[in-house]
Amino acid sequence: MASKDLRSTSILFSAGIIAGPLFIVVSLFQAFSRDGFDMVRHPASLLSLGDWGWIQIADFVLSGLLFIACAIGSRRVLSPGIGRKWVRVCLPFSVSPWLWAASSLPTRDLVSRRVRLREYRQRRAGITVHGFAPILGFGALTTALFILARRFGSQKQLGWMWVTIIIGVGTLVLTSIPSFTADWESGRFNFLPLWGGVAIAYGFTSLVLAKLKGDWLAGQGRRSLA
Repeated sequence: MASKDLRSTSILFSAGIIAGPLFIVVSLFQAFSRDGFDMVRHPASLLSLGDWGWIQIADFVLSGLLFIACAIGSRRVLSPGIGRKWVRVCLPFSVSPWLWAASSLPTRDLVSRRVRLREYRQRRAGITVHGFAPILGFGALTTALFILARRFGSQKQLGWMWVTIIIGVGTLVLTSIPSFTADWESGRFNFLPLWGGVAIAYGFTSLVLAKLKGDWLAGQGRRSLA
């Protein structure tokens, strides 16, 4: 591979490595610095409200764009084998749709207890998309993790395989807890498991992408010496 192509591929794929940590750090910084924000009662999407909401919206959109760039670069980084195609498909869908939906659709209505029926009907489509977009995103992310686990298994990297499976299952469990434990009538939620699931999933995804990039660069080095 030409040095120019090597550099561009490396930059594109590296975008996904920094996307998860960027999203986590900015979200946590805002969560701890915004007056009245409670990580137990509030999801990250509510940080897009208020005078400083533009920071979280930018965080949502930029993180999504970085994962799309990573998916483009992964075409050359991932060698032929199990999951090469579907990992590229899942990566953009794991973040972009729900991040953009969260940044653009009416988050305030999701926690309001006094939304009039007429107003709710008018905004129902947006509220529904906002509610289901994270399900789509985390479904794609965990699917990508399970595909990568199978890929690691086929390459006899059993340690990486089992850790990836555990993280994938843990992500599904943690991100589902708020929905199953919510008091829908009073509007009370416990979003702390969701915060934990997001941090673990995106942090581990960044680690896996860094490993894949390292394997790819090592392979490129061996080819140049051959």
